[in-house]
Amino acid sequence: MKARITITLKPGVLDPQGKAIAGALHALGFGQVGDVRQGKFIELDVAESDPKKAEAEIKRMCEQLLANTIIENYAYELEAA
Repeated sequence: MKARITITLKPGVLDPQGKAIAGALHALGFGQVGDVRQGKFIELDVAESDPKKAEAEIKRMCEQLLANTIIENYAYELEAA
């Protein structure tokens, strides 16, 4: 199965990289851009055909390594191979 994981900062958590991106976009003439929040996108293959087991594995991966759940949220999509 293919998993697509999106990790973003929780609301209220400062995002200095997002601020830097917004500043750079404004400097390039994209003044219409407002607040910018950046995150991570991870795509991986899981050698599991049972969707429930694959989902449990993805959750464990996110909780244990991929996302800092104190300051980040994560969401994922599973797609059969």
